[in-house]
Amino acid sequence: MTTGIALFDTALGTCAIAWRAAGIVGVQLPEGSPESTRQRLEHCFPDAVEHQPPAPIQRAIDGIREHLGGALDDLRWIDLDFEGIPEFDCHVYDITRAIDPGTTLTYGDIAAELGKPGAAQAVGQALGRNPLPVVIPCHRVLAAGGQVGGFSAGGGTLTKRELLALEHTPGFDDPVLF
Repeated sequence: MTTGIALFDTALGTCAIAWRAAGIVGVQLPEGSPESTRQRLEHCFPDAVEHQPPAPIQRAIDGIREHLGGALDDLRWIDLDFEGIPEFDCHVYDITRAIDPGTTLTYGDIAAELGKPGAAQAVGQALGRNPLPVVIPCHRVLAAGGQVGGFSAGGGTLTKRELLALEHTPGFDDPVLF
């Protein structure tokens, strides 16, 4: 099945999206340039062909664009295609997708919810492979003690902090006096 890709502009910069008939398979946050963004997504989906997104994908693009512009949306309405993704990762992504904007869980919280309390590191590794950042909001998952942890998207933890601030997540948004 052919994978389509398209680039689109957001408040954070040029993003990219990949899809198949069943739904979105990849989202790429901005890299240093639109071409770098395209190349990183094409590396993940080497069979991809760039073309005009169909209506459901355009709605997803619009939703992502609006979310990154500050009109917060949980984006759970976007259809995803998990074909080829390991079962453990899918379970991690399902739990992560349920985290509301402005709130966070830890890697350990997700491991506990999976019934595998010692699997925090495996959860972090699964999130490091997340092909759908923002739609599967891995930026909302922190290390123990509220530490930022890692972030594999372009810009690393700076981008993670920016996304958390955008969502007015306590401790990452505007400073408070009390």
